Amino acid sequence: MQRVFTDQDMAHEPFLTLACGRVAVYSARCPDRDGANEDAASVLAIDSERGVLAVADGVGGQAGGENAAEIALRCLKQAVTRTQRSETSLRGAILDACESANHAVMDLGIGAATTLAIAEIAGPTLRPYHVGDSAILVVGQRGKVKLQTISHSPVGYAVESGLIAEHEAMHHDERHLISNAVGAPDMRIEIGSPLRLAPRDTVLLATDGLFDNLAIGEIVDAIRTKPLSVVAEHLAGRVGERMREPAEGEPSKPDDVTFILFRLATPSRGASRPQDGAQ
Repeated sequence: MQRVFTDQDMAHEPFLTLACGRVAVYSARCPDRDGANEDAASVLAIDSERGVLAVADGVGGQAGGENAAEIALRCLKQAVTRTQRSETSLRGAILDACESANHAVMDLGIGAATTLAIAEIAGPTLRPYHVGDSAILVVGQRGKVKLQTISHSPVGYAVESGLIAEHEAMHHDERHLISNAVGAPDMRIEIGSPLRLAPRDTVLLATDGLFDNLAIGEIVDAIRTKPLSVVAEHLAGRVGERMREPAEGEPSKPDDVTFILFRLATPSRGASRPQDGAQ
Protein backbone atom coordinates (compact mmCIF):
# COMPACT_ATOMS: atom_id res chain seq x y z
CA MET A 1 0.00 0.00 0.00
CA GLN A 2 1.45 3.32 -1.12
CA ARG A 3 -0.65 6.48 -0.98
CA VAL A 4 0.19 10.08 -1.81
CA PHE A 5 -2.38 12.73 -0.87
CA THR A 6 -2.21 16.02 -2.78
CA ASP A 7 -4.60 19.00 -2.96
CA GLN A 8 -6.96 17.38 -0.45
CA ASP A 9 -9.88 18.89 1.43
CA MET A 10 -10.89 15.97 3.62
CA ALA A 11 -14.18 15.69 5.44
CA HIS A 12 -13.04 12.50 7.17
CA GLU A 13 -9.64 11.11 8.08
CA PRO A 14 -8.68 7.91 6.22
CA PHE A 15 -7.27 5.14 8.41
CA LEU A 16 -4.58 2.86 7.02
CA THR A 17 -2.37 0.02 8.23
CA LEU A 18 1.39 0.42 7.98
CA ALA A 19 4.36 -1.51 9.37
CA CYS A 20 2.53 -3.21 12.24
CA GLY A 21 0.70 -0.02 13.10
CA ARG A 22 -2.28 2.19 12.51
CA VAL A 23 -2.20 5.47 10.56
CA ALA A 24 -4.61 8.41 10.33
CA VAL A 25 -4.17 11.11 7.67
CA TYR A 26 -5.83 14.52 7.49
CA SER A 27 -5.32 17.38 5.03
CA ALA A 28 -7.46 20.44 4.31
CA ARG A 29 -7.02 23.72 2.50
CA CYS A 30 -7.00 27.04 4.27
CA PRO A 31 -10.52 28.08 5.34
CA ASP A 32 -12.21 30.61 3.05
CA ARG A 33 -9.48 30.32 0.42
CA ASP A 34 -10.23 29.30 -3.16
CA GLY A 35 -6.72 28.20 -4.15
CA ALA A 36 -5.25 24.72 -4.06
CA ASN A 37 -4.10 23.00 -0.88
CA GLU A 38 -0.31 23.37 -1.07
CA ASP A 39 0.21 20.66 1.57
CA ALA A 40 0.70 16.98 0.74
CA ALA A 41 1.10 13.72 2.65
CA SER A 42 2.25 10.19 1.90
CA VAL A 43 1.94 6.77 3.53
CA LEU A 44 4.35 4.27 1.95
CA ALA A 45 4.41 0.62 3.00
CA ILE A 46 7.48 -1.45 2.17
CA ASP A 47 6.73 -4.71 3.96
CA SER A 48 5.06 -5.88 7.17
CA GLU A 49 7.76 -4.26 9.32
CA ARG A 50 8.85 -1.16 7.41
CA GLY A 51 7.23 1.95 6.04
CA VAL A 52 7.66 5.69 5.49
CA LEU A 53 5.38 8.58 6.47
CA ALA A 54 5.82 12.12 5.16
CA VAL A 55 4.21 15.54 5.02
CA ALA A 56 5.21 18.47 2.82
CA ASP A 57 4.14 22.12 2.78
CA GLY A 58 4.62 24.09 -0.41
CA VAL A 59 5.99 27.45 0.66
CA GLY A 60 3.13 29.95 0.71
CA GLY A 61 3.51 33.12 -1.31
CA GLN A 62 5.93 31.51 -3.74
CA ALA A 63 5.06 30.19 -7.19
CA GLY A 64 4.46 26.50 -7.52
CA GLY A 65 4.18 25.60 -3.83
CA GLU A 66 1.66 22.88 -4.61
CA ASN A 67 3.92 21.46 -7.34
CA ALA A 68 6.95 21.53 -5.06
CA ALA A 69 5.19 19.55 -2.33
CA GLU A 70 3.92 16.98 -4.83
CA ILE A 71 7.36 16.63 -6.44
CA ALA A 72 8.98 15.99 -3.06
CA LEU A 73 6.57 13.20 -2.19
CA ARG A 74 6.64 11.65 -5.66
CA CYS A 75 10.45 11.51 -5.48
CA LEU A 76 10.16 9.89 -2.06
CA LYS A 77 7.67 7.30 -3.33
CA GLN A 78 9.90 6.42 -6.29
CA ALA A 79 12.97 6.04 -4.09
CA VAL A 80 11.15 3.92 -1.50
CA THR A 81 9.68 1.71 -4.26
CA ARG A 82 13.18 1.06 -5.59
CA THR A 83 14.27 -0.31 -2.20
CA GLN A 84 11.83 -3.17 -2.70
CA ARG A 85 13.73 -4.21 -5.83
CA SER A 86 17.31 -3.58 -4.71
CA GLU A 87 19.65 -3.70 -1.74
CA THR A 88 19.50 0.06 -1.20
CA SER A 89 19.04 0.95 2.47
CA LEU A 90 15.87 2.79 3.41
CA ARG A 91 17.96 5.56 4.95
CA GLY A 92 19.90 5.93 1.71
CA ALA A 93 16.70 5.94 -0.33
CA ILE A 94 15.21 8.73 1.78
CA LEU A 95 18.31 10.89 1.50
CA ASP A 96 18.48 10.27 -2.26
CA ALA A 97 14.82 11.26 -2.55
CA CYS A 98 15.43 14.53 -0.72
CA GLU A 99 18.34 15.37 -2.99
CA SER A 100 16.40 14.43 -6.13
CA ALA A 101 13.43 16.49 -5.02
CA ASN A 102 15.66 19.47 -4.30
CA HIS A 103 17.12 19.40 -7.81
CA ALA A 104 13.70 18.82 -9.41
CA VAL A 105 12.10 21.74 -7.58
CA MET A 106 15.00 24.05 -8.42
CA ASP A 107 14.76 22.94 -12.06
CA LEU A 108 11.22 24.34 -12.20
CA GLY A 109 12.92 27.72 -12.30
CA ILE A 110 9.99 29.57 -10.71
CA GLY A 111 11.21 30.02 -7.12
CA ALA A 112 9.14 27.14 -5.79
CA ALA A 113 10.02 25.45 -2.50
CA THR A 114 8.57 23.09 0.10
CA THR A 115 9.19 21.87 3.61
CA LEU A 116 9.42 18.13 4.24
CA ALA A 117 9.14 15.92 7.32
CA ILE A 118 9.71 12.17 7.04
CA ALA A 119 9.41 9.33 9.55
CA GLU A 120 11.15 6.06 8.72
CA ILE A 121 9.41 3.17 10.52
CA ALA A 122 11.26 -0.13 10.95
CA GLY A 123 9.43 -2.39 13.39
CA PRO A 124 9.22 -0.46 16.66
CA THR A 125 11.99 1.97 15.64
CA LEU A 126 11.49 5.44 14.20
CA ARG A 127 14.08 7.69 12.57
CA PRO A 128 13.11 11.30 11.75
CA TYR A 129 14.26 13.43 8.82
CA HIS A 130 13.17 16.99 8.15
CA VAL A 131 13.75 20.11 6.08
CA GLY A 132 12.04 23.36 7.13
CA ASP A 133 9.31 23.82 9.72
CA SER A 134 7.04 20.84 9.15
CA ALA A 135 7.63 18.92 12.35
CA ILE A 136 7.62 15.49 13.99
CA LEU A 137 6.42 14.86 17.54
CA VAL A 138 6.45 11.62 19.56
CA VAL A 139 4.35 11.53 22.73
CA GLY A 140 4.05 8.81 25.35
CA GLN A 141 0.82 7.75 27.04
CA ARG A 142 1.60 9.84 30.12
CA GLY A 143 2.25 12.95 28.06
CA LYS A 144 6.05 12.78 27.90
CA VAL A 145 7.40 14.37 24.73
CA LYS A 146 9.98 11.83 23.56
CA LEU A 147 10.84 13.64 20.33
CA GLN A 148 10.19 17.12 18.99
CA THR A 149 12.06 18.27 15.91
CA ILE A 150 13.38 21.83 15.80
CA SER A 151 11.87 24.04 13.11
CA HIS A 152 14.42 25.37 10.66
CA SER A 153 13.42 28.98 11.16
CA PRO A 154 14.67 32.03 13.08
CA VAL A 155 11.78 31.72 15.54
CA GLY A 156 12.26 27.96 15.91
CA TYR A 157 15.93 28.40 16.78
CA ALA A 158 15.09 31.23 19.18
CA VAL A 159 12.65 28.99 21.07
CA GLU A 160 15.15 26.13 21.21
CA SER A 161 17.88 28.41 22.58
CA GLY A 162 15.56 29.87 25.21
CA LEU A 163 15.56 33.40 23.79
CA ILE A 164 11.77 33.44 23.52
CA ALA A 165 9.03 31.33 25.10
CA GLU A 166 6.69 29.10 23.10
CA HIS A 167 3.64 31.30 23.77
CA GLU A 168 5.57 34.34 22.49
CA ALA A 169 6.66 32.41 19.41
CA MET A 170 3.03 31.54 18.60
CA HIS A 171 2.33 35.26 18.07
CA HIS A 172 5.69 36.29 16.59
CA ASP A 173 5.53 38.42 13.44
CA GLU A 174 8.30 36.38 11.78
CA ARG A 175 6.99 32.90 12.67
CA HIS A 176 6.21 32.27 8.99
CA LEU A 177 9.84 32.68 7.89
CA ILE A 178 11.93 29.55 7.29
CA SER A 179 15.68 29.17 6.81
CA ASN A 180 15.77 25.79 5.04
CA ALA A 181 13.61 24.29 2.27
CA VAL A 182 13.56 21.74 -0.52
CA GLY A 183 14.20 23.83 -3.61
CA ALA A 184 17.04 25.87 -2.11
CA PRO A 185 20.67 25.57 -3.30
CA ASP A 186 21.85 25.26 0.31
CA MET A 187 19.19 22.78 1.45
CA ARG A 188 20.24 20.56 4.34
CA ILE A 189 18.55 17.43 5.68
CA GLU A 190 18.41 17.04 9.45
CA ILE A 191 18.52 13.36 10.47
CA GLY A 192 17.55 12.36 13.99
CA SER A 193 18.77 9.40 16.00
CA PRO A 194 16.71 6.19 15.93
CA LEU A 195 14.01 6.13 18.60
CA ARG A 196 12.45 2.93 19.87
CA LEU A 197 8.70 3.38 20.18
CA ALA A 198 6.78 2.00 23.13
CA PRO A 199 3.46 0.30 22.33
CA ARG A 200 1.41 3.31 23.46
CA ASP A 201 3.49 6.09 21.90
CA THR A 202 1.86 8.37 19.32
CA VAL A 203 3.83 9.73 16.37
CA LEU A 204 2.64 12.99 14.78
CA LEU A 205 3.93 14.56 11.58
CA ALA A 206 2.37 17.90 10.71
CA THR A 207 2.75 21.05 8.65
CA ASP A 208 2.92 24.43 10.35
CA GLY A 209 -0.82 24.90 9.90
CA LEU A 210 -1.24 22.72 12.99
CA PHE A 211 1.65 24.02 15.10
CA ASP A 212 0.90 27.68 14.33
CA ASN A 213 -2.61 27.34 15.75
CA LEU A 214 -2.30 24.81 18.57
CA ALA A 215 0.32 24.91 21.32
CA ILE A 216 2.39 21.81 21.99
CA GLY A 217 0.65 21.31 25.33
CA GLU A 218 -2.76 21.32 23.63
CA ILE A 219 -1.57 18.79 21.07
CA VAL A 220 -0.04 16.52 23.72
CA ASP A 221 -3.22 16.57 25.79
CA ALA A 222 -5.23 15.64 22.72
CA ILE A 223 -3.13 12.71 21.54
CA ARG A 224 -1.64 11.00 24.57
CA THR A 225 -4.45 8.62 25.61
CA LYS A 226 -7.43 8.82 23.26
CA PRO A 227 -8.15 6.34 20.43
CA LEU A 228 -6.46 7.36 17.20
CA SER A 229 -9.77 8.04 15.46
CA VAL A 230 -10.80 10.40 18.26
CA VAL A 231 -7.41 12.13 18.21
CA ALA A 232 -7.61 12.77 14.46
CA GLU A 233 -11.15 14.12 14.68
CA HIS A 234 -10.30 16.32 17.67
CA LEU A 235 -7.16 17.84 16.10
CA ALA A 236 -8.90 18.47 12.78
CA GLY A 237 -11.88 20.10 14.47
CA ARG A 238 -9.84 22.12 16.95
CA VAL A 239 -7.40 23.57 14.43
CA GLY A 240 -10.22 24.41 12.03
CA GLU A 241 -12.14 26.17 14.80
CA ARG A 242 -9.06 28.10 15.88
CA MET A 243 -8.50 29.36 12.32
CA ARG A 244 -12.14 30.24 11.61
CA GLU A 245 -13.16 31.65 15.01
CA PRO A 246 -10.19 33.40 16.66
CA ALA A 247 -10.47 34.06 20.39
CA GLU A 248 -8.66 36.79 22.26
CA GLY A 249 -5.17 35.74 23.33
CA GLU A 250 -5.16 32.58 21.19
CA PRO A 251 -3.22 32.17 17.94
CA SER A 252 -5.24 32.15 14.74
CA LYS A 253 -3.31 31.79 11.49
CA PRO A 254 -5.47 30.48 8.65
CA ASP A 255 -3.41 28.10 6.51
CA ASP A 256 -3.49 24.73 4.83
CA VAL A 257 -3.11 22.02 7.46
CA THR A 258 -1.96 18.42 7.13
CA PHE A 259 -1.07 15.81 9.71
CA ILE A 260 -0.35 12.10 10.02
CA LEU A 261 -0.79 10.10 13.23
CA PHE A 262 0.82 6.69 13.79
CA ARG A 263 0.71 4.12 16.57
CA LEU A 264 2.16 0.66 16.78
CA ALA A 265 -0.42 -2.10 16.78
CA THR A 266 -1.46 -3.36 20.20
CA PRO A 267 -2.59 -6.97 19.74
CA SER A 268 -5.80 -7.83 21.51
CA ARG A 269 -5.98 -11.07 23.44
CA GLY A 270 -5.86 -13.92 20.97
CA ALA A 271 -5.36 -11.65 17.97
CA SER A 272 -2.58 -9.71 16.28
CA ARG A 273 -4.34 -7.06 14.22
CA PRO A 274 -3.89 -3.30 14.70
CA GLN A 275 -6.25 -1.82 17.27
CA ASP A 276 -7.82 1.63 17.11
CA GLY A 277 -8.42 1.75 20.83
CA ALA A 278 -6.95 3.92 23.58
CA GLN A 279 -3.21 3.40 23.61
